This record gives sequence, structure tokens and C-alpha cells, in this order.
Amino acid sequence: MKENNYIRLEFPSRSSNESFARAAAAAFAAQLDPTMEELGDLRTAVSEAVTNAIVHAYPDSIGKISMRMRILDESSVEISVRDWGCGIEDVEKAMTPLYTSGGEERSGMGFTIMGSFTDKLRVRSEPGRGTTVTMRKHISPRARRA
Repeated sequence: MKENNYIRLEFPSRSSNESFARAAAAAFAAQLDPTMEELGDLRTAVSEAVTNAIVHAYPDSIGKISMRMRILDESSVEISVRDWGCGIEDVEKAMTPLYTSGGEERSGMGFTIMGSFTDKLRVRSEPGRGTTVTMRKHISPRARRA
């Protein structure tokens, strides 16, 4: 796929930055002229990915989160959220609905939500070195929606 545009953001893993990341993703994707539903899907998926990094990657400290967004072939947006935190021991287990390592207050639905609001979800992680979540969403061309 051809990359047409991209942006990279870096911010500390503070909960106040989750809403910023969500808004930045929506603003970047707006160049593809998405529907409100498509924008909502992206915002929700980004919110889950960034929240996971804040809560799970750096449970007792503030660390760094990087978010890269790319427009691919003028019809898809790809968003990667990366941390350099504690990593995930078993990615497959972590992606199981209702599984959580975050205690009773966590629902264990983060990866399930990310996957249901995007067309493609990939999670790469290495214990002690961090996690990268990559999501891709196809945006329907306006001409086909009419």
C-alpha cells in the first residue's frame, strides 16, 4: 500500500492525553472525508489503545507513548500506538475477551473493542520492551455512499 500522508505524535502516559490522542486521530482522518460513524469508530479504537498503554504498560510510572497515523492508498487510515512499558507476556491470552491483568475495575474488553471498530488489528509485544498496537480502518469514498 502506498503511504500518502503521515504524522507522528509523542506524549507522556497521562490519562489527560487520551482525549488529545482521540481528537488528533479524528482530525488526521478527516482528510479522507469519513462519516461521523467512521470517525466515532476510530476515536473509540484509539481511546482503547492509548488507555491500555497508560494503564497496563506503565502501571506505577509515567512513560512515553508514540502514535503514528498514516493515510494509505487514499482510502484507509492506519494508526499505531506504541509504548516502551512492561510488555505483554502472552498476547493471544491478553486478546481474549474479558481477560484483564488490570484488576477488578478493568473490563478486559480493550482489544475486542479495538478489533470490532477497525478492519485490521495487530498486536506485537515483548516483555520488558513494550507493545505496539496497529489498527487499520477503510474509509468509504464519498461518491460510493451517495
